[in-house]
Amino acid sequence: MSEINISVDFQKFCNSLRMSDNTVSNVRNRYHMITKRINQDFWNSDSIVSHSWYVGSYGRGTSIYTSDIDIVVEIPWTENERYDNYLYNGQSSLLATLRNSLLKTYSSSKVSADGQVVDIMFSDGIKFEVVPAFKYSDGAGFCYPDTNNGGSWKSVDPGMKIGVFNYRNNETNKNLKKLCRMARAWKENKTVLMSGILIDSMAYNFMLSYQYAKEPFIYYDWISRDFFKYVYDNSDKRYWDKPGGTGTVERKYYIKDDAKFAYDKACEAIEDGEKGFSFCWHNEWREIYGSRFPNA
Repeated sequence: MSEINISVDFQKFCNSLRMSDNTVSNVRNRYHMITKRINQDFWNSDSIVSHSWYVGSYGRGTSIYTSDIDIVVEIPWTENERYDNYLYNGQSSLLATLRNSLLKTYSSSKVSADGQVVDIMFSDGIKFEVVPAFKYSDGAGFCYPDTNNGGSWKSVDPGMKIGVFNYRNNETNKNLKKLCRMARAWKENKTVLMSGILIDSMAYNFMLSYQYAKEPFIYYDWISRDFFKYVYDNSDKRYWDKPGGTGTVERKYYIKDDAKFAYDKACEAIEDGEKGFSFCWHNEWREIYGSRFPNA
């Protein structure tokens, strides 16, 4: 009978969810190329870092190996009035302009405009979602286009959201981001219909008052179990506060059964672990989290 080592197995599992060094390098290089193109076409500059920011799960540090890369690129405010004065859906025209700009660099990739973003799908499966935005003069966030329902402008302040998230992660011994990544592995393995920001919002709110929020890896079986119970107990809640009260995110799909399965399976795993049943313990966590969780 093989030994159960909660700390070692969960640490290995968490490490396995991160993007490889090669993928991170590819993401960085593509980010620089996208940024350079935007600066050349809109700012008369060749900078590979100005006027762009990582946002979404990659910006918050909660992405895993399957995650898309979200970035905001700043367009000069002088362009805002021109697109705002369109008789119909100037937002769609702005996305089309951005798409045409990015096609100059990525003519062989699939580049499409959809809703609020321009997508670039690369041959290795990595997808960038690029959001054009106008920075407010007071520095408090951005105005960005939404082409749905005839077109409108929306506001976002990703910098504040990321800052609040990083603060809470530090307050929880870096456990918040690891929990978010584990929850994404559960989502991918069981095809749970949850957005990344919904996962991060649930985990953030869960960690605000969780008694074991600062504990080391040896508590990760309990942290997993208790998070799934939290999701199950609150699965009928439709709107969730984003980190730091920066708006809300809607739960659009039914997730109660998925959360119940994960909670029950985590309870089984913990019980089998207490009995020393290593094979069962490992398999039950793999049923929840998928094949990246270590074998017995």
